[in-house]
Amino acid sequence: MKIKIDKLESIEVKKLLQEHHEDMLKHSPVESVHALDLSSLKAPDVTFWTAWINGELAGCGALKRLNSTHTELKSMRTAQKFLRKGVAVKLLTHILATAKAKDYQTVSLETGTMDAFIPAHKLYKNFGFQVCEPFSNYQKDPNSMFLSKHL
Repeated sequence: MKIKIDKLESIEVKKLLQEHHEDMLKHSPVESVHALDLSSLKAPDVTFWTAWINGELAGCGALKRLNSTHTELKSMRTAQKFLRKGVAVKLLTHILATAKAKDYQTVSLETGTMDAFIPAHKLYKNFGFQVCEPFSNYQKDPNSMFLSKHL
């Protein structure tokens, strides 16, 4: 698997992000969907990675800088064809190593509370993320779970 910083220009990446957003809307009310749109993912405070296997897009993920010590994990998504094949584990390992190398102390994230998000809950908890209070500009929401990991 090749993981690289991506400029979000390819049709494959755009399609995967569209699928991600549509899936979030399928499982969460619109006011509880916090997926970043394409222009937000291109912001200077966001680093976006893609994972490729034999030239095919396998997944993506991003970090959004909140301040000098705190960053947020965003847009973690595995392409349908590559589900349950270790893509998310390798991508998250890479992203967390990068966060640590950049001297971030905390990585936080928001995910849904519905059953569709159980695989994500398991992934993050296996990496040592723990439930926390809402961070940054988030508010308490029964459809959102907030997790943090200290590096």
